[in-house]
Amino acid sequence: MWEETIKSVPEYNFDYTLLRWSYDPLTKLSLEDRWVEVPVKRDWESYVVRVEALGTTERPVFKLSSTDENRKEELIEHLYSLFQWGRDLTEVQQHFQRTNLKELFTTLAGTPIVKDFHLYDCLMKVIIHQQLNMKFAYTLSTRFVKAFGYERDGVWFYPSPETTAALHYSQLRELQFSQRKAEYVIDTSRLIAEGEINLKELSLRSNEEVINNLTKIRGIGAWTAENWLMFGVGRENLLPKADIGIQNALKKYLNMDRKPTIEEMEYFSTGWDPFKSYASLTLWRSIE
Repeated sequence: MWEETIKSVPEYNFDYTLLRWSYDPLTKLSLEDRWVEVPVKRDWESYVVRVEALGTTERPVFKLSSTDENRKEELIEHLYSLFQWGRDLTEVQQHFQRTNLKELFTTLAGTPIVKDFHLYDCLMKVIIHQQLNMKFAYTLSTRFVKAFGYERDGVWFYPSPETTAALHYSQLRELQFSQRKAEYVIDTSRLIAEGEINLKELSLRSNEEVINNLTKIRGIGAWTAENWLMFGVGRENLLPKADIGIQNALKKYLNMDRKPTIEEMEYFSTGWDPFKSYASLTLWRSIE
């Protein structure tokens, strides 16, 4: 058993991250006690690391602990990158004080971009979740992981690309996947398992290159690619304009009697660069 204390930059709202993760039945966490247990895969080995908040939003401090003595430093480095504890959010806050979102960022400060646990898992989740309401989306992804993934110490791990690639479409249809969605999940996993897509290499490319590459895959549109970039890779300048939640949040914030059009969203978001992802997160947060 090891423990390590990590200090983060100020204005880091860990409680919102826990709240967002609490919508996913697969995530083992406690909102009251402020901890989450993170599944980590390394070279076909599986580890579980608990991240517990000890500080406040203004002075964030975290305790990391695990029963796995091996690869301690590597696990800490992974978690540090995942939670982006070194990102100074005061720069983001100051930027939005000069925009039309000033009031929103004053009320809801310190919303970090925290990455999903693994690149492949994130891509599977956004493919499964596309064009579904949130409740049924999490129902499907939970069924998928519990049927074909595995559990360690009460923490769920997504199946590997190789495991998913070997499935038949009918196995996902039995979980209430549509035929097309079953094809998208399995066929994309086959491309990854066979080496035609390398998500780690792809994550190093520009947003435009990633979107162009991913949207060539059947079943992956701009919304899916943008969400993978934001939550899987941690990119800071994305505004998924087709997202209903963001449209509804803008409608509420701007006191509109209807959802804004794509063209109107383009106009309203003038000046949000290079931090559009923080605007997206804070808009989502405003209606949750």
